[in-house]
Amino acid sequence: MSLSLHTIKPAKGSTKKRKRVGRGNASGHGTYSTRGLKGQKSRAGVSNLKRLGMKMTLMRTPKKRGFKSLKPKDQVLNLTDINENFKDGDTINPKALLKKDLIDTIKIGVKVLGNGELKLKNLKFEGVKMSESVREKLGMKSEN
Repeated sequence: MSLSLHTIKPAKGSTKKRKRVGRGNASGHGTYSTRGLKGQKSRAGVSNLKRLGMKMTLMRTPKKRGFKSLKPKDQVLNLTDINENFKDGDTINPKALLKKDLIDTIKIGVKVLGNGELKLKNLKFEGVKMSESVREKLGMKSEN
């Protein structure tokens, strides 16, 4: 017998059938459906947590607030990096930055931060976000 997708089975003894309760007396799990007789535990609407005495424990533990965004943050570089890696009149875009190993990927956005002074002239910025301080140093108006 060859091994293919329709012949794959789990290892012997690794899986166990789920206990199906409330399916008639012949199943062995009928009438009281494995809950025993009377009492709070036998009734419907009692959570397992309450049954196990864990509800208060859960309520006592401090919860982590907020959330972590799945949206990736922009890759950042400073004006000092641009001074060191580019010449006057160059175009600064994600492809050029990737070629110079200043960013890891083109798929995520790029933002230029204003750390340092820009010594180069006639630079063209394409497809790159800029902080407010960079816009001021370049003499550009903010895009609001």
